Order: sequence, then C-alpha cells, then structure tokens
Amino acid sequence: MTIGQDLHQALNGLEGARVTLEGFAQSTQDKMAQDMYNKQAQQVANVVNELRNRVNYVESQEPQFKVGQNEQNKKQ
Repeated sequence: MTIGQDLHQALNGLEGARVTLEGFAQSTQDKMAQDMYNKQAQQVANVVNELRNRVNYVESQEPQFKVGQNEQNKKQ
C-alpha cells in the first residue's frame, strides 16, 4: 500500500466515524447524548479537514501518490 492509499484509507475511516456519530446523535432522544455525539462528530470533521489538507499537499508535492490517478494508470 502506498502513502497515498494509506492517507485515503485514513480519511475514509474518519469520515465513516463522523457519519456514525451523527447517526447516533439522530437516533437518541437524550439531549445530553445528542450534544456529546454532535460535538464528537464536529471534532472528527475537524481532523478530516486537517488530514484532507495534508493529503492535498502530499499529492501536489508527490503526484505519484494521487490515488485516483494511479488507478487510471493501472487500467491503461
């Protein structure tokens, strides 16, 4: 697995965690739990944004790490 693939896998995992936390918030009637889940989802969203910025930087510096581009090249 390349660095680009690792970074994208981490992003996907974090996005999944964020969505799960938002789902927990929507599925409970407990206001305190909703607030907690929403706060945690926002914290994960912040991490996702920071990591996405890092992915963009790495891909701009090392184009071979672009996951989508590498997948296209393999098909050709």
